[in-house]
Amino acid sequence: MAIKTWNRHVRDSLTSMWRNRWMSLAAIGAVTVTLLLVGVFIAVILNVNKIASDFENDVEIKVLISTTMNESKALELTQKVKKLPNVAEVRYVSKDDELKKVVADFGEDLSLFDQENPLHNVLYVKASEPQKTAAVAGQIDALKGTDDVLYGKGQIEQLFDVVDTTRTIGIVFSIVLVLIAVFLISNTIKLTIAARQHEIEIMKLVGATNNYVRIPFMLEGMWLGLLGALLPVVAMSIGYVSVYHNLSPLVQNEVFSFVAPANLLALLIAVLVLMGIIIGVFGSAMSVRKYLTVK
Repeated sequence: MAIKTWNRHVRDSLTSMWRNRWMSLAAIGAVTVTLLLVGVFIAVILNVNKIASDFENDVEIKVLISTTMNESKALELTQKVKKLPNVAEVRYVSKDDELKKVVADFGEDLSLFDQENPLHNVLYVKASEPQKTAAVAGQIDALKGTDDVLYGKGQIEQLFDVVDTTRTIGIVFSIVLVLIAVFLISNTIKLTIAARQHEIEIMKLVGATNNYVRIPFMLEGMWLGLLGALLPVVAMSIGYVSVYHNLSPLVQNEVFSFVAPANLLALLIAVLVLMGIIIGVFGSAMSVRKYLTVK
């Protein structure tokens, strides 16, 4: 199609929007409200997923090395643990360093144990996948030289169940919300096109091809989707940055954190703009199709 024809289609689509501005505003409003809800929900789901992942990644196994083993033997045990399947990270901490940590956490009174340190040399182990923590802990427990292997048995399995359930619910709700968005926006666009049925019939009667009729409406749907996405993008950008900076200090000492605005907004803006444009174009194409056959 010639550039001149495309320019005419673009001009016609903008002119048509202005001529039918009240219907266009209604369609833009529907897109705006729906995409704003979608944006809020996506932000919540991404943060829930981030928090769940942080909790999973914080899971580690604490191995108390037998007090009968000297440091040389303890380091040999460390190498054995590193070679086990599904082990991603092993960190050795001597009993002296463990005592320093306890004193820092609970006060100088515990420094009395400097003379006779009752603690164990310790290994902190992380599995390659959080769900394999229990299996790795069982392998370590079978090695000689371990007094105890701690990983929150029973509780960790419950945590993983909660995380998996939360993710599943989030995915289901996301799909449902997107389908509702498609339904609401496309139906609003259908109403705007239905109100211009006679305009389409006249274009067909004077010899316009289906594509010639369809393309301006698809472009108009694109403009409606794009304009409807602008307010949600601005609102989410300002709102999320504000919420992030207000809530982040409250959890700075916790094992989890929220998704940084730069990371979330880049994805969110792309999703909202693409959703608005795709639904606008698709809704217009589907809506105008039924009026292309003049009886």
